[in-house]
Amino acid sequence: MEPQSIVIMTLALTAGAVVKGATGMGLPLVALPVLTAAFGLQHAVGLMTIPLIVTNAWQVWRFRAEAGSPRLSFMPLFLVGGVVGIGVGTWALTNLPERVLVLTLGLLLLAYIALRLATPHWSLGLPLARRLGPLAGLGGGTLQGATGISAPVGVTFIHSMNLDRDAHVFTVSTMFLTFAVVQLPALWAAGVMRPEWMLQGVLALAPILAFMPVGHWISGKLSRKAFDRMILVFLGLIGLKMVLGL
Repeated sequence: MEPQSIVIMTLALTAGAVVKGATGMGLPLVALPVLTAAFGLQHAVGLMTIPLIVTNAWQVWRFRAEAGSPRLSFMPLFLVGGVVGIGVGTWALTNLPERVLVLTLGLLLLAYIALRLATPHWSLGLPLARRLGPLAGLGGGTLQGATGISAPVGVTFIHSMNLDRDAHVFTVSTMFLTFAVVQLPALWAAGVMRPEWMLQGVLALAPILAFMPVGHWISGKLSRKAFDRMILVFLGLIGLKMVLGL
């Protein structure tokens, strides 16, 4: 890998790690669009798989006390739907033109931002979450398989339940971990994953683990609203770049 590529990868992963440290999520949302623009979608998705498994496994363990919460009873069918979606999305990754997938990812990023701004206080009740869980999981898993980012569907669905912070981080991390663990063999089976991309993913853990604590520190200095708006502006610029093909 050329020095310029290493710098781009490090900066993208560092920014994503800071966001994840501050909010419990956001590593692929921030890093993957930048990596896609620099290296291509399949390379970016392959590179991010190992970091997603490691960082989310740590967060699931850290917040494991939330596993028995009654409000999380929607999770089993939600995750089953996601596993099915991973297969659908991986097929799309290997069979659809990259420009179509990048355009779709850009549009979904912009739609996610619009939804966050338009409906900040809407809440989804548990009975409805149980009914919609499999469909939301299917949508999130399909996005994960095709673009490496499930947040526009999965995180939006979980966020709409207004869980407390620990339960939210546990639930989102469980989703990311499950999707990444299933995606890794799916990428191998589809012939997408390369050994050097996995090695790059292992090396990517260095800036991620180094800068996640920085995110924890920043979260104590800024209001959550101010930090969220800052990230949304950044994602909006990346989404526009991907949509316009710049």
